[in-house]
Amino acid sequence: MQRLYLLLADALLLLHALIVVFNVAAVPVIWLGYLLRWRFVRNFSFRVTHLLLIGFVAAESVLGLICPLTTWENALRVKAGDDALYPRGFVSYWVHRLIFHDLGQAVFAVGYGVFFALVFFTWVWVKPRPPRWWTRRSG
Repeated sequence: MQRLYLLLADALLLLHALIVVFNVAAVPVIWLGYLLRWRFVRNFSFRVTHLLLIGFVAAESVLGLICPLTTWENALRVKAGDDALYPRGFVSYWVHRLIFHDLGQAVFAVGYGVFFALVFFTWVWVKPRPPRWWTRRSG
């Protein structure tokens, strides 16, 4: 059973990493796609998913909440008899490891807020196409 808990914890960690990569990489991809006229960067589902995900991350950071994926991963690791590897949160832990500074929650809240503002600006400037159900059919 402990192996199952570790497997599930690792799956959550992988999902979390993919969400982080998606959130960060989508902005330059959207702008590059805008310049190169790639149609998919205006896809409504892609864009609304990006906006909502980073909005959720920014909101939980401003509210001082820990990401549910981090909480679930840590709980699974503890159930497996392992140490919770990310006591400060997944992103905070890896950013700390990369730049060798332990930044406070307020710094991340501001960073996520600024990044959300960039994503929102991108939404406004590089407008997504409305979904088909949104457009009215002419008679």
